[in-house]
Amino acid sequence: MASARGIHTATLLSGGRVLIAGGYNGLATLASAELYDPKTGSFSPTGSMATARVHHTATLLSDGRVLMTGGSDGSVALASAELYDPKTGSFSSTGSMATTRFHHTATLLSDGRVLIAGGGDGSATLASAELYDPKSGTFSLTGSMAAVRGSHTATLIADGRVLIAGGSDGSAALASAELYQP
Repeated sequence: MASARGIHTATLLSGGRVLIAGGYNGLATLASAELYDPKTGSFSPTGSMATARVHHTATLLSDGRVLMTGGSDGSVALASAELYDPKTGSFSSTGSMATTRFHHTATLLSDGRVLIAGGGDGSATLASAELYDPKSGTFSLTGSMAAVRGSHTATLIADGRVLIAGGSDGSAALASAELYQP
């Protein structure tokens, strides 16, 4: 890669390239991004995010853009979100989440919206969840989880529900799971 980085995201794009964005290089939180091309085995720079981020999410949307949500700039939790457009190689702002969060999940739903669930806000672990609508570029609150959880998994299952499993409540690992019904 062009930059050393950890705690970043890697997203498979529609054309087969991989978008690698943000992270931490051991000294600073990064806003930079790069593309990996499996055909050539090489990395190349692409546009940078407006905000440096770690512990964020990256979700491939139905239209081929990538939604980056939340995370931390290295000192505070973020509510901001950005969109990467692979056609232009650039990031642009979109609506902000209702809640600052990192260590959350972002799951593309069958209808094209994105479920953002749980995580932490820097002082507490969250049970709240919200939906991103790519048509309007806005976030809106939805039903909260039964348990607070961060660093969990969220998987879209065949019937359109989302299985949310495990994670941590801020002090202990969780064995519980729950289903989100869009």
